[in-house]
Amino acid sequence: MRRPVAFVTAVVLFVEAVGIVLLNGVLATVAGNQRMSLAGMDPDAMVTGTWVMGGVSGVLLVLCGLIPLLAGIRDRSPGRLGRITLIACAVVHGVLGALAVGLIGWAAFAFLMAVLALIVLTLVAFDRREPEAVESGAGAAPEPA
Repeated sequence: MRRPVAFVTAVVLFVEAVGIVLLNGVLATVAGNQRMSLAGMDPDAMVTGTWVMGGVSGVLLVLCGLIPLLAGIRDRSPGRLGRITLIACAVVHGVLGALAVGLIGWAAFAFLMAVLALIVLTLVAFDRREPEAVESGAGAAPEPA
């Protein structure tokens, strides 16, 4: 079950990366067409900043998507840096989900929480610790009195 979860998580993060870049592209186009300034800021700086933010966010989401993809291909737990990256990605999705409820709506919240759940499920499914052997009293030698 853990390999399909890792693959689905990777695909969702890749799709989200494309969506973020497209969304920032639309926002940059709108800001460029309006030619309005926000608190005296140069409109060209706003357009450039929006494109840069979209590109950086997209690259980070692709890098976060590569971690579960490689984990699924190798069928091994991500390394320490990979786990820390996925935890940070999960925290960002949680915070964005909390903000999305008020700003965008419940559909965006549901999507972000679904991505958060996939990331956490990937982390839990590839837990490093091996299950401890269950000790039963039947095969154990009695303690001396």
